[in-house]
Amino acid sequence: MIDSSINSQAILGFLGRALSFELSAVQQYTALAKLMEARGMKSASDKFREEAGEEMQHVERIIGRMLALGGAPNASNLRATHLDGSLPELMQYCKRFENEIVGFYTQAVRHCVTTKDDDNRIFFEELLKEEQVHAECFESWWQQTASN
Repeated sequence: MIDSSINSQAILGFLGRALSFELSAVQQYTALAKLMEARGMKSASDKFREEAGEEMQHVERIIGRMLALGGAPNASNLRATHLDGSLPELMQYCKRFENEIVGFYTQAVRHCVTTKDDDNRIFFEELLKEEQVHAECFESWWQQTASN
């Protein structure tokens, strides 16, 4: 059996990385919304703004979870914003980023399964499912845009 204090520290570590990923996504999608707005691409701007809002909901849930576990919210490593390229290229970048987040949440779920931490497993599984949907949406949107 894993020592619960060690597992709590591990979970707070996963939550800290999750917060960094999600805040990076908010920053990326908000910047892309403004960039698309400046390019006169209202539909793309609205889509990126919607994505930023969904990621911000994840940020709030993660912070709430960290506080409930006695941790202090701390996003230690935000990614640089990627703004170079055409809309299809930027969407491809976003799809890769979402897939990276999916991989991370998959690791967090595996850790929780291994340590028999059902509460945190459920929390991470919910985020995983939502990020899988985001990745699928970017794939679909990218395919529509690339074919036009």
